[in-house]
Amino acid sequence: MGPVAAANNGKRVVVALGGNAAYPPTIRGTAEEQLEVMEGLCEHFVRMINAGYQLVITHGNGPVVGNILFRMAKTAVELPPMPMDVCVAHSQGGMGYMLEQSFQNVMRKRGCHASVAAVLTEVEVDPKDPAFANPTKPVGKFFSEADAKRLGQETGWDFIEDSGRGWRRVVPSPQPMEILDLPAIEALLAAGLIPIAAGGGGIPVIRNLDGDYKGVPAVIDKDLTSAMLAARLGAAAFIMLTGVEQVALDFGKPTQRAVAQLTASEARQHHKDGQFPPGNMGPKIDAALNYLHDYDGMVVITSLERAFDALTGSAGTRIVRDA
Repeated sequence: MGPVAAANNGKRVVVALGGNAAYPPTIRGTAEEQLEVMEGLCEHFVRMINAGYQLVITHGNGPVVGNILFRMAKTAVELPPMPMDVCVAHSQGGMGYMLEQSFQNVMRKRGCHASVAAVLTEVEVDPKDPAFANPTKPVGKFFSEADAKRLGQETGWDFIEDSGRGWRRVVPSPQPMEILDLPAIEALLAAGLIPIAAGGGGIPVIRNLDGDYKGVPAVIDKDLTSAMLAARLGAAAFIMLTGVEQVALDFGKPTQRAVAQLTASEARQHHKDGQFPPGNMGPKIDAALNYLHDYDGMVVITSLERAFDALTGSAGTRIVRDA
């Protein structure tokens, strides 16, 4: 399915919000804390809406779905645990509800009269994707090595050491193939609503030989699904929010330097040269290149605080097609 021919005057924007932005590691994780964080996020988004941009919001769910899975493991004796695809759906619903409510509250205070709706979003993956045999996607909280080994023995989970911060569970992360709820998202946009969609990369499903869909235990990369969504919707800009204002080359070295703009070929070459590690900026560059392959728009990578400025070209890193 190709991009929709929407008359958005170049102002349709897909904004991919990282899971840690909505659930930062500095909070305990109560609902009250999450709502407070999300209201702060929505202040920035309402500024874009008031400037005439038509937004589609996607979000990660890494900390949230990991906690849901951990609760399942802790109560497995008393209650049958839900499969991972259902846990992803739980995280989509819970985070979507909180973002909806936060949007409504902030928009009312700022005199913005737009409406918002969260969409439970299924994403088809290939049952033969090699990711199922090689779990690599970290989810949930950090554990000590001893606790990770104990939990692995008790649950059968796979763990890896993550960036020197501890041990985390890893799950398969297959490539997204199709966004099954794309027509619903298009309908919301056509009606003038702001969709919150593809939470956590989407609920991973496969299609059986008889044509029926079935959930699978995996977590799809949120930025890859968001890139596909942005291309399918014909979004003029695809924004990925992260913890830094700009992409840097030679990150962490004395020669580190920020980059304001890259062409797709430059980004691809730097990626091949190892500038963008898999656990850091690598997936965002992959997503950017996918979007630019499928649609002639603009990618912006920046922090939440500079998102609006980045849209106007005064902040962030832009990645564009080659001339």
